[in-house]
Amino acid sequence: MGQKVHPYGIRVGYIKPWKARWFAKRDAGTILMEDLKIRKYLKAKLAIAGISSIEIDRASNRIRIRIFAAKPGVIIGRRGQEIDKIKEDLAALTKNEVFLDIKEVKMPQIDAQLVAENIVLQLEKRIGFRRAMKKAIQLAMQKGALGIKVQCKGRLGGAEIAREEKYHEGKVPLSTFRADVDFGFAEAFTTYGTIGCKTWIYKGDVLVKKEQEAQKLELEKKFKVVEEEGSKTEASEAAKPAADEPAKDSGTQENKDHAPSA
Repeated sequence: MGQKVHPYGIRVGYIKPWKARWFAKRDAGTILMEDLKIRKYLKAKLAIAGISSIEIDRASNRIRIRIFAAKPGVIIGRRGQEIDKIKEDLAALTKNEVFLDIKEVKMPQIDAQLVAENIVLQLEKRIGFRRAMKKAIQLAMQKGALGIKVQCKGRLGGAEIAREEKYHEGKVPLSTFRADVDFGFAEAFTTYGTIGCKTWIYKGDVLVKKEQEAQKLELEKKFKVVEEEGSKTEASEAAKPAADEPAKDSGTQENKDHAPSA
């Protein structure tokens, strides 16, 4: 049997960052449950806004939540009224001080989670599953995705026997670690049963070593500039006392001239 692994989880620490960044020695379980409650609440509350992902940072008694959404205006509301309500609700879920950052997903057509949710929404509206899947693939490829794979499972079209349908275009290298493969999953709760939808979108390779080398070169350049500036300031400081010494000598000579004779 094929051993399947989550495309995001396998790349964490290599080309992808952790979605929750905190450390706990004793209360890891309670903090984890808190995180799950926050994620569940935000997903349910802001379903209209099209949430792609939620990142949680914790430091001492502060919690910073980053929400990546297709429609940030829906979350913020008029004059930030909606965001204040959300903050109050989150404060009830956690004892920590809550900070909210809302970031826009600039191209929702190539965000796997949003694509999956869009297909699911269409299935719930009784739109043909083949049409919904093919349209999603077409849009993603137009917006610059290098490959996409879409899979739907369940009682498709209200059929008595559940089945699986899969469509793909381009390439999706799942076992290549440096490949930036985005994964999304959503469920459609129809009158005749639940239909699951998975999407994989390949956006190109992240060349880790090359990036690290470029960063090193930039840092070296910065250090060189700092060193040059430091040497210049040292040279100017060394030149100042040399220029001041003759002035002092002339001052002493003047005093000698004006001094009364014994």
